[in-house]
Amino acid sequence: MNVGFPSPPETKGTSMVAAHDKYVVFCLGETRFAVPILQVLRIVRLTPITRVPNAPHFLEGVVTYRGQAVPIIDLHKRLALPVAEYVYAARILVVEVGSQIIGMLVDAVVDILHLPKEIIQPPPEMVADVNGVYLLGVAQHDGQTVVILDLSRVLTVEQIAGVSAWQAEANG
Repeated sequence: MNVGFPSPPETKGTSMVAAHDKYVVFCLGETRFAVPILQVLRIVRLTPITRVPNAPHFLEGVVTYRGQAVPIIDLHKRLALPVAEYVYAARILVVEVGSQIIGMLVDAVVDILHLPKEIIQPPPEMVADVNGVYLLGVAQHDGQTVVILDLSRVLTVEQIAGVSAWQAEANG
């Protein structure tokens, strides 16, 4: 029973299938990346990030999201891309990886696209200076390449466990 929440609308099975083919598209430098929309909890404006000592190099710090300290990962650093200065268009994608909520710092969120799995190609070993191990695939949309990240590989199980322990300390 969903107390306080409306019941989900009746569907003919197409809306959930369509959601599996939708991606949030964002930029890191000149490259367009995407993550499955079903893993994105929220897109928020860049807010001040509280730095925490002894964090991994790609972990910028934490922000408070719904009363909890959420670790913020700089995707430039995590993917070994040139580090950029974040400007007004920068956003934090609050995503769920396994059971961990993580914020990903990106240059800008630019679109939400329907990318059917038929147009997604397997990732090459390297694309846009990113190791293919972090990728689900690549797709062409309106003449542009969209690189689809595999969030379960952006952080390893050990790193997620480390972030969880670090987050527990930050939450007190």
